[in-house]
Amino acid sequence: MKKVLLALSLMMSAGLASANDNDLWEKSTLNQIVQEDQLEVCLEAGYMPFEMRDKKGRIVGFDVDLAKEMAKAMGVKLKIQNTAWDGIIPALLTGKCDIIMSGMTVTAERNLKVNFADPYLVVGQTILLNPKLKGEVKSYRDLNDPKYTVTAKLGTTSDFVAKKYMSNAKLNLFETESEGALEVINGNADAFVYDLPFNAIYSAQNKGKVVHLGDSFTYEPLGWAIRKGDPDFMNFLNNFMAQIKGDGTYEKYYDKWFASDEWLESVQ
Repeated sequence: MKKVLLALSLMMSAGLASANDNDLWEKSTLNQIVQEDQLEVCLEAGYMPFEMRDKKGRIVGFDVDLAKEMAKAMGVKLKIQNTAWDGIIPALLTGKCDIIMSGMTVTAERNLKVNFADPYLVVGQTILLNPKLKGEVKSYRDLNDPKYTVTAKLGTTSDFVAKKYMSNAKLNLFETESEGALEVINGNADAFVYDLPFNAIYSAQNKGKVVHLGDSFTYEPLGWAIRKGDPDFMNFLNNFMAQIKGDGTYEKYYDKWFASDEWLESVQ
């Protein structure tokens, strides 16, 4: 009798688990994307070479190409939602997009609000320096002084890092990367703190106007962000990344945007 009851109990548990799995799938963002035939991606166009506008006004970049490949793999259309950085997580949480693909650094604070797929790239913070300070400032440590003015982008890891490692310097925050970097060129700031890819490209575009201290002093994995409680979508994203890294697709786009500067002539 006990064996019969145990068997019945196991069958009921399996049935409940199956029902719960079906409920999860029905609610999954991935299922909704397939049903609606559209993948909606939030990003902020302004972070070279991840996402920016070309001379025709189109949003292009590394993340955009990966998003196109993702939509292709899903068999759906792609819709890009250009979103201000300070509102990008709220946009995701309120359902205005399905995923954030915008060079977002994985942090514990953000992870309390969203879930991240496995990192797709690792970057770090570097310094764009006013040329007059070349030789005087050799690392981020030297900028931790009240006599220096440092700029960073509001709400990004550069903001947090500047406050943490350069707390004695005067810090000015800006809405965009370009505004913060331009302050250095115009002589209104001594240094700009931001991610290595952007700083490397910006310094190449403005030779002689800034000095790039290119040794990263932070470890920052970048990840795609989705809403919590969605294991099916997370499973798809991690498997998709493994696939494109294995078949050479990821390398093709990485080389296009990071190993070459040919695209610079086509952007604003």
